[in-house]
Amino acid sequence: MHDLRRQALESKKTVSRKAQSKQTSRDSSRGASRTTSRNQSRNASRNPSDDEEGALSDGTSWSFNSIDDALATEEIDSPTEGWRADLGDIIEQILDRKRSSGTGREETLATFNRMAMAKYINEEIGDQTEDLYGALLKSVKMKSSEKEASLALKALALITITDPSDMAYDATRQSLKEVISDFPSATVKSSAIHTLGAIAFYGGASPEEILGAMDFLLEIIESDGSSAGALDSGVVVTAALEEWGFLATQVEDLEQESSEAMEVFIDQLESSEPSVTIAAGENIALLFEKSFTEREEDENSDEDDEAEDGDPRDTPKMIKRYDPCRNINHLKHQLSTLASISSRRLSKKDKKSLHTNFADILNSVQNPTRGPRYQNALNQETGKRYGSRLVVRIHQTGVMKIDAWWKLLRLRALRRILGGGFMTHYEKNEVVFESLP
Repeated sequence: MHDLRRQALESKKTVSRKAQSKQTSRDSSRGASRTTSRNQSRNASRNPSDDEEGALSDGTSWSFNSIDDALATEEIDSPTEGWRADLGDIIEQILDRKRSSGTGREETLATFNRMAMAKYINEEIGDQTEDLYGALLKSVKMKSSEKEASLALKALALITITDPSDMAYDATRQSLKEVISDFPSATVKSSAIHTLGAIAFYGGASPEEILGAMDFLLEIIESDGSSAGALDSGVVVTAALEEWGFLATQVEDLEQESSEAMEVFIDQLESSEPSVTIAAGENIALLFEKSFTEREEDENSDEDDEAEDGDPRDTPKMIKRYDPCRNINHLKHQLSTLASISSRRLSKKDKKSLHTNFADILNSVQNPTRGPRYQNALNQETGKRYGSRLVVRIHQTGVMKIDAWWKLLRLRALRRILGGGFMTHYEKNEVVFESLP
């Protein structure tokens, strides 16, 4: 099991197509459907309100819109004594669909999700993973209710991160893509997108399949949700942006992917939906970050291609490998505008979120080796920049430093899956721990 869990992170250090032969067939063809209604699509449909999201807060919510939300370490209520026996009963109920009603299945799945977030249940799942996948996919494909489908999709992601299987992606990919395309609910579509990202990352997808999944997601983003049957759906496009970024953290060389993806993300900066705009901006920051790599020992120093000086001396020298954006001045202007936006149509919370996030994103575009919440000010005592001030507290003594965009995007993804159970899994689940070294 240790080897399999490690394989979930190490076996597919994905490299771009530049380092591979051109594939003749991809998971999806982006040429089949291009939406042309840009004016229409900029009016993205709203995300659910707090009240609406609260109605599905029992294990279905994937929303962590702010960096502060992602960093929060408040833990989920732990199940009472005897939870193992209760979990065994719950698993039996999930597998025995014939004796349950729709409402009963919703309650069962909600309980399972809370337990799977609050506890590391790898041993309790045992050899039932494959059977659970089958039962949960039935709950999704039966289209009995939005809530049941959303809960089942969350359960699929939780099982995959708890008990990784190198067959999970192959077993679920097609069904998840059908849900994304065919399910009438945008909420369920977005949940399926998040589950697809989680299972691709931890469920045995090959390097080519990771890139194929990213192509599939990019088509959804570029078409403003149209390719998923959800034109102008903010929740669907946001989910696709977030999972594209999450999967991209596994790709070692994004040079060949950068040009097209960058254009799509820049286009989404014009969205009227703040969550779409922020997710697009964070992916842009990731692409700039990925355009720099550590200088090799045998490489000559070229100051024009090196990261700007003034950073701590113990950090490795970084070299620019390629230009991720064709029109950098136009992009900087867009980011600067978003960092100081003052539209009346925005709530105070959205305005603050846009200002904070895009100040960080602009700073990283100007200096790609500097991650989120980087302080440029110099410490008067050391003469060094304060650098990244973004940390996650590990109980009372430990600190996890989030000093790069790839770390932040992984943290966000893990918090979407695990919610308040993130800290429990970080301490006990090797897959989660190794995701954020």
